[in-house]
Amino acid sequence: MGKPKVLITDGIHPIAKSVLEDFCDVVFEPKLSDAQLIETMPDIVGLMVRSATQVTQNIFDVSPNLRIVGRAGVGTDNIDLKSATRHGVIVVNSPGGNTVAAAEHTIGMIMALSRHIAQADRVVKSGGWRSKELTGVELFGKTLGVIGFGKIGRRVAAVFQRMGMRILVYDPFLSAQMAEELKVESVPLETIFKTSDFLTLHAPKIPETEHLLNKETFAQMKDGVRIVNCARGGIIDESALIQAIETGKVAGVALDVFEHEPLPQTDPLLKLGDKVITTPHLGASTEEAQVNVARDVAEQILEYFQSGTAQSAVNIPALRKEILDPVRNYMTMAEQMGNLLRQVTPGGATQIELIAGGTLSQENLTPLTLAVLKGLLGYAREGVNYVNALVIAEEEGIAVKESRSPRAGNFANLLTIKLSTDTGTYSVSGSLISDKLYRIVELNQYPASVEPSNYLLLTPHIDKPGMIAKVATVLGENKINVSALQVARKGTEAGGESMMIFNLDNAIPSDVLLKIERLDGILGSKFIELGNT
Repeated sequence: MGKPKVLITDGIHPIAKSVLEDFCDVVFEPKLSDAQLIETMPDIVGLMVRSATQVTQNIFDVSPNLRIVGRAGVGTDNIDLKSATRHGVIVVNSPGGNTVAAAEHTIGMIMALSRHIAQADRVVKSGGWRSKELTGVELFGKTLGVIGFGKIGRRVAAVFQRMGMRILVYDPFLSAQMAEELKVESVPLETIFKTSDFLTLHAPKIPETEHLLNKETFAQMKDGVRIVNCARGGIIDESALIQAIETGKVAGVALDVFEHEPLPQTDPLLKLGDKVITTPHLGASTEEAQVNVARDVAEQILEYFQSGTAQSAVNIPALRKEILDPVRNYMTMAEQMGNLLRQVTPGGATQIELIAGGTLSQENLTPLTLAVLKGLLGYAREGVNYVNALVIAEEEGIAVKESRSPRAGNFANLLTIKLSTDTGTYSVSGSLISDKLYRIVELNQYPASVEPSNYLLLTPHIDKPGMIAKVATVLGENKINVSALQVARKGTEAGGESMMIFNLDNAIPSDVLLKIERLDGILGSKFIELGNT
């Protein structure tokens, strides 16, 4: 057999080619159209991309020899992971390769925002000199609010902590112990808004964070707050941001990411002048970061061809076949259960325990532990995969336990996950009923038999007549289709507390969710988006 053929595109640093070329037949094409990519793929065994190339189902369908796709960066939004897994293609990324670059870009944006650096540069180059409008503010003694406290947020906080800033952190999954160790103040989101002089975003874009900064939250902020977003577009409602800048609520904003990219020249943000600093998604664009991610992913592709392992597999764990095969059908269930439990659980996590019952208790649980952690941690952290999940859990101060029991209740097999946080202990149980089908059979002491779907709505309520009709009416009025419904009751008698579990065909806007929460007899509501794992 000849050398495996690898296609490198999207302008990835040439070091990737140098890593691979002795062992592989490397095709280096910095830019390809969709049609050119499809034409090239039939004999490609390895593909390496950044964010420009969309590796869709169509690409996998025309790539019979493809075995591995490498993303030179963290995100894999441009790769159809479900299709990759179905075609037996491993997807790898570089979860830590651009951490320093993203953090340093944020630091630079905060500095530029505080001292009007971009504006001052334009003044000098146009023949002007110092003026009152160029008077900045010092960072020393100010309060920096950090929303999202992963690796990048922590690095940014550490720098400004040393510069004499007070650091407030909002991260619903940061434990009190970890906050104390890092010498930051873990506070509610409302405190961040009311107290921060500078606000920096480091959260992933998930349903919970979409338009997190909006008209209502801007109103809670201090007058003259300065905001930096080098995380993800869509976390800020840009129309609300424009109004906040025009009224003076926001003194300045520095943006590296936007709701629509590239930013159109007609965008109203560009009409706000010197109160807005913009950069074209440069967070990972340093020479070192591009070299790091290119080398990292190229080395993983090389390792895969040489030994069959992948160190940062996003979709398929790098485990021996004899360990993975007995529990392979449980992997999706375990990952989605971890993701579901994290979404319904408040507080910073301190311990996660897997309990295998029935026939499952006889198997090696390592792959399932990794899958649970990937789902649980990946909900609020980018770059979590099967290889680094345990390391990230350790960094977050989360203890991991595995237990076994021959008993599984009424089921042949049972997987229970217990998550302990600052606020209590929460649980979810699931059972595999066929090779590709499982059911959630318990959620926080509510017995159930729920087939997971992309969208779920949970509504704890007083168990009395008419409650289903109330919620269903709101959903129907807002054209949200219900595909299945189940009522889970803790006790055996009416009048206590029950929970409706809706399987939905589409997402619920926040205003509709609020209407449901305000219904008489509803004790709360939670919209869950499991996605495709």
